[in-house]
Amino acid sequence: MSDQALTSRELDDYRDRADRFIAEIDEEYYLHLAGHKETLELEALYERHADLTGLDLALRMQAAPTELWRFACENYLGNLTRSHAERLASVESGLQAKVDGETIPFRMLRPAMANEPDRAKRERLERERLKLTDEHLNPVYLEASRIDHEAVSKLGASNYYELYKRFGFDLDGLAAQCRSVLADTERLWEDAGDKLFRARLGVGLSDARPWDVARLFRAPEWDKAYPSDRMLPALQGTLSDMGIDLSAQKNVHLDLDARPGKSPRAFCSPIEIPGKVMLVIQPIGGRDDWEALFHEAGHTEHYAHTSPDLPMEAKRLGDMAVTEGWAMLLQHLVTDPAWLNRRLDVPRVGQLAAEGAVSLLYFIRRYSAKLLYEIEYFQSADPESMRPRYAELLTDALKIPANPESYLSDIDGSFYVTGYLRSWAFEAQLRDFLRSEFGEEWFGKKAAGNLLRELWSLGQGPTADALLADVTGQKLEMAAVGARVREGLALD
Repeated sequence: MSDQALTSRELDDYRDRADRFIAEIDEEYYLHLAGHKETLELEALYERHADLTGLDLALRMQAAPTELWRFACENYLGNLTRSHAERLASVESGLQAKVDGETIPFRMLRPAMANEPDRAKRERLERERLKLTDEHLNPVYLEASRIDHEAVSKLGASNYYELYKRFGFDLDGLAAQCRSVLADTERLWEDAGDKLFRARLGVGLSDARPWDVARLFRAPEWDKAYPSDRMLPALQGTLSDMGIDLSAQKNVHLDLDARPGKSPRAFCSPIEIPGKVMLVIQPIGGRDDWEALFHEAGHTEHYAHTSPDLPMEAKRLGDMAVTEGWAMLLQHLVTDPAWLNRRLDVPRVGQLAAEGAVSLLYFIRRYSAKLLYEIEYFQSADPESMRPRYAELLTDALKIPANPESYLSDIDGSFYVTGYLRSWAFEAQLRDFLRSEFGEEWFGKKAAGNLLRELWSLGQGPTADALLADVTGQKLEMAAVGARVREGLALD
């Protein structure tokens, strides 16, 4: 086993090969999730790129740029559990539930809960989903987790948590900020969450259960304000106001066709950056669906405007909080009063803004608890023992009894939870800057669009912290999300 660092020529060759590997994986996921393929076939891709997944290479990459080193380590671990990823996708796509005589695909159980007005039936749908998760998915998750746990030590770290600290992830600092957010917003969530649950579902927060949450944020009473046939025109009009012609973007491909097996939610696949970015849509309508579309459009525009001259790691790797921040910036327009007054004929925009703030508050508290859980989980010698701890932390954060069955499926790989958390702070602080520079209707100004295109062109080279500091002079702080929530709630 060699510990000799790669030469500059070897690093350039690695970048080229890694770029092809990621492109092929993204295309495979696109074909599967867009309904073009029933199965997700990763093993052949890993076999074709086996030279990128070895332990020796991962160890030699320690002297390379951090993002390349991290990618090499993640490839090594991913190769060990590639069959598990395939099995999970295959099982998920094939599982069906029978509820009240109706057969429902496993992946449609959450949408079914969101669209079900009968609370008792929502409970039956959720219990069936959890039963299938525990019986068919958790054994695969658990097996993969144990493989990862054993393999991490070969990368020179005692556990996954320590490995990501070596990659420069400030997990402890972010966790401290999340604890502060949870403490500072606890009463706010108890009051605002209780009010929304009572108004929409007729139950208080103390009586709410997990099967109520999807229905709460589905917000069916707003469907007329957010019809499916206006989703894409609203997105096109918003981008046009910022000087971006979606229909003229040759590198952006809109997948609009309905087909069996296609994901019910919009998603983005950046197969080539910036040359071929897929925005996949199956318009259903409703506020939640609009938010998903605008979120994925944020990713799409970011990748589509990324400079082709950047190194691979700045185009495809880097800080995930950056691309998630751009996604959040567009997503949150859907409940922004100024955007609503400009783009849609919606009554009670203040109420919509307040409900958007409650939604953000729910997710910031949920993901804060997820980070605290994952930090503990990845230091535990026995993953299965963390099942009750998951329920404890999530229940404490949300005041709704959490499902212990989700203790494995609710973990995002590569500590991606940190990307979501920091993206909310990035968006909140950048939005304040855009409003101060261009006014409340910054999204209607070509000058704002010009600035965004300039920032998008940087890809994911700068971190969210560095990007925010360069543009605004501010330090990225989670407390900004709490301030954003309070501002929204005050509009009701």
